[in-house]
Amino acid sequence: MVDISRGSALGSSGASELFQLLRDGAPRTRASLAASTGLARSTIAARVDELMRLGLVSPVADAASTGGRPPSQFALNPSARIVLAADLGASHATIAVTDLSGTVLAEQGEPMDIAQGPESVLGWMVDTGLALIDGLGRDRHELAAIGIGVPGPVEHSSGRPVNPPIMPGWDRFDVPGWVQQHLEVPVLVDNDVNIMALGERALAWPQVEHLMFVKVATGIGSGIISGGLLQRGAQGIAGDIGHVRVARGSDVPCHCGNRGCLEALASGPAIARALREQGVAANSGNDVVELVKRGDIDAIQAVRQAGRDIGEVLTACVSLVNPSVVAIGGSMARAGEHLIAGVREVVYTRSMPLATEHLAIVQSAAAENAAVLGASMLAIHHALSPEGIDALAAR
Repeated sequence: MVDISRGSALGSSGASELFQLLRDGAPRTRASLAASTGLARSTIAARVDELMRLGLVSPVADAASTGGRPPSQFALNPSARIVLAADLGASHATIAVTDLSGTVLAEQGEPMDIAQGPESVLGWMVDTGLALIDGLGRDRHELAAIGIGVPGPVEHSSGRPVNPPIMPGWDRFDVPGWVQQHLEVPVLVDNDVNIMALGERALAWPQVEHLMFVKVATGIGSGIISGGLLQRGAQGIAGDIGHVRVARGSDVPCHCGNRGCLEALASGPAIARALREQGVAANSGNDVVELVKRGDIDAIQAVRQAGRDIGEVLTACVSLVNPSVVAIGGSMARAGEHLIAGVREVVYTRSMPLATEHLAIVQSAAAENAAVLGASMLAIHHALSPEGIDALAAR
């Protein structure tokens, strides 16, 4: 039996707590809600009526009758509100409007240098987001929350980037506060790989409780979901595997000031540099991917070795976190199975058999959509939380 008898900002109705049973989208009757909660049918009826007034739940097809009139069923109404989801990358920006199920209703992306600074980039985000909402014919008051992913460490409690190496001018900038001067809704900010983990799980692994998402691109990082919850750590940098030392590269300098970091060996620019040292024309990670697609043996071997280096670090992660799924994404994942084969080669060889018996190491299913979908999930999870429902009612 679920205890949802606590009070809420909706007064004595407790509708926000009841809604937590309905937000999965599965239709339920008043009787089944009463059975799940132990509350009186009259109490359930009052709370359902409150949620219907907010538009958050709506009647669906009647359930099968055991005699007499078929009982009415209720479920989440995904179109009741909308959220904005923004993926602000190092050199691109994408913003989407989604419903409460994460379905993208409208989307726009364009090249954008994060180094332009927060007011320029966030100004584009707000203006473009409002234009998308207006273009859909939706009322701006239907906006429930905004989720934003940025390419750097974030203090999640405040939404402020902290010492982001590729985001000049963003350090400690009050992102939620600035955005809320233009849109008075909750604003959630996290680093890009964390929201990619949320997006990957929502799209491909909704029943998986333990998942790691590894982004391999200009940098390397991971997002960790354990027990169904995103793990950020004490300072918000849980999963920062890019600066774990790899023995093979002990003399290779990293931009962080140390030597031998995974990122200095296995990121897109690092692979390109290694190929140039062999006389292969490769100026970027994208060049490496194109060489692999054309069957260049040197590029394939370099990508495979990068996978092995990543696998060396992930072997420790698998022992510590014990995920069921490791999804590999980011721009370098476009090199296909060669990168993942290197990861599997090391992880499956060196990890304890119990840890890898049911471990899937796969290419990201969400791919380039992972970040926007994850930003949407970040906003939706907040909007549909008890606190979020209370706030919607107050508005």
